[in-house]
Amino acid sequence: MFQKWQAITLWKRVIIALVLGALLGLSAHYGGFSEIITTWVKPFGQAFVNLIKMLIVPLIVVTLVSGVVAMGDPKRLGSLGVKTIALYMGTTLFAVTLGLIFGTLFQPGVGVEFTGVDEGTRAMLAERVSAEAPSITQRLLAIIPTNPIKAMVEGDILAVIFFSILIGVGIIAVGEKADPLKAFFHSAEEVVMKITLFVMELAPIGVFALIAWVMADMGLGILKALGKLTIALYLACFVHIVLVYGGLIVKTILKLPLARFFYGVLDAQGVAYSTASSSATLPVSISCAQDNLGVDESVAGSVLPLGATINMDGTAIYLGLIALFSAQALGIDLAMADYVLIAMTATLTSIGAAGIPSASLFLAFAVLGTFGVTLDQYTLIIAFILPFDRLLDMMRTVTNVTGDIAVACTVAKWEDQLDEEVFKAKSVV
Repeated sequence: MFQKWQAITLWKRVIIALVLGALLGLSAHYGGFSEIITTWVKPFGQAFVNLIKMLIVPLIVVTLVSGVVAMGDPKRLGSLGVKTIALYMGTTLFAVTLGLIFGTLFQPGVGVEFTGVDEGTRAMLAERVSAEAPSITQRLLAIIPTNPIKAMVEGDILAVIFFSILIGVGIIAVGEKADPLKAFFHSAEEVVMKITLFVMELAPIGVFALIAWVMADMGLGILKALGKLTIALYLACFVHIVLVYGGLIVKTILKLPLARFFYGVLDAQGVAYSTASSSATLPVSISCAQDNLGVDESVAGSVLPLGATINMDGTAIYLGLIALFSAQALGIDLAMADYVLIAMTATLTSIGAAGIPSASLFLAFAVLGTFGVTLDQYTLIIAFILPFDRLLDMMRTVTNVTGDIAVACTVAKWEDQLDEEVFKAKSVV
């Protein structure tokens, strides 16, 4: 029985686990035994997330250092970085525009009444706003770690990326004397990737536990309280994934088979949906890009960690939707200039979103403030959405992770580091 289960492709096992977990969770929610799921099932999901998080920093360090060394020329790193950031910014602008379009079509805030919002939650949120939205200057300065070890311990991904790049450049600059260090990082990369494969085999168990807990906790109440917002977000993300990542990037720019790309990212999407964390999904994203889609390790190891930090297209869609949801719920009429300002602010703000569940929700104040929403109004809106945000965040994360891998494939193609035979090799069944 176990061998038959293991013989099934991982992404299919993850989908089966998602469906079974959702059914169990809904049964628990409406059957009155949700506490049992929280006590006995949820810990398995948390253990899976912890295993993935355990690998994030080691994986970034070893893959990025190895990737930079594999380039052989620091000048290539600058070229790759410019192309990567330009693509991420471009797709983010598309994303926030889609959010505004779907917010206009669905009118999710019309008729919303903020009843039952806990005052204690509102007070807590008000205290967190300033801490969760640092200035652009603070974000840029934080890239340079004053203590690299501390940055690794705290999971400060951009700082870890910066320091890892410097190590890689230093190894190249030293030359033959650094060969032992070069061999060490190459071996370490192989070891960490092998551990990642072991952890990925546990994905169905983790996914089952996490989705069962979410559904047991919330049930289908999200569809009643925030139905239009939920539908608008899921559709906008789906359209962005299919049209921008699939049609524009994979089909038009890369001229590669669309079905093969989506087959190649299914494992990462499954983990992203269950964990609601781009950072937690990073090891799986790197594995999918390299093993399924033929992205060279030098590109995957640099583009994907950067994407997990700055590429937040799902967040950009969400911020656009939240802006219109808030305006409609509060009865604020928006002019065309407001839409432009919202799009620009949401694009910049989404870059600062941490790759952890619900982080983007606390950055929304910067966007809402552009059309006069007060702190008190903001906390009222966020406190209303927060209990249901997990299900929304799961779809945002799928969008972010899919975009990370699409951009990695594009940069790899431009850098002549994409093995198209691997990309096209596997059957899409």
